[in-house]
Amino acid sequence: MKNETIETLCTRRSIRSYRPDPVPEELLEEVLRAGLYAPSGMNRQPVTLVAVSDRETRDALSRLNAAGMGRGGDPFYGAPVVIVVLTDPTLGITAREDGALALGNMLNAAHALGLGSCWVHRAREEFESDEGKALLAAWGLPAHLVGIGHCLLGYAAVKEPEAAPRREGRIVRV
Repeated sequence: MKNETIETLCTRRSIRSYRPDPVPEELLEEVLRAGLYAPSGMNRQPVTLVAVSDRETRDALSRLNAAGMGRGGDPFYGAPVVIVVLTDPTLGITAREDGALALGNMLNAAHALGLGSCWVHRAREEFESDEGKALLAAWGLPAHLVGIGHCLLGYAAVKEPEAAPRREGRIVRV
């Protein structure tokens, strides 16, 4: 028996090329809602999501992220929407893990809604920088928030890749 949720979880792949088409607001709202409903330690909900669809801000984040890699180009692969995942470390020791769960929920929700997605790192470094702190201030957010990652969203410009074979020996039953 196939379960639709399990199929979504097993067939989602990272998309690294996007069409410029905007993401419909109702789909973006659903992805953000999935992120907010991710589990969090003791239900402290330390995650803040910043949905960036403004091209100028998105490109500034891209440049900041690329600088963290030490090279140019667009590490956001042309995605029209970038959701920045931030957490508040004052809300518990699991704040980073909670941010990762929110990212995972959003990636899977995007796939279920027919959108492409990809997790891009270096958010921590971005928001530790002076430019990153200035962005937090401009967004009305506290400077102590920690960047966890970016959820890229958009319509895939390429066919979703097939899954690589799963490595054996990663399940142990006791």
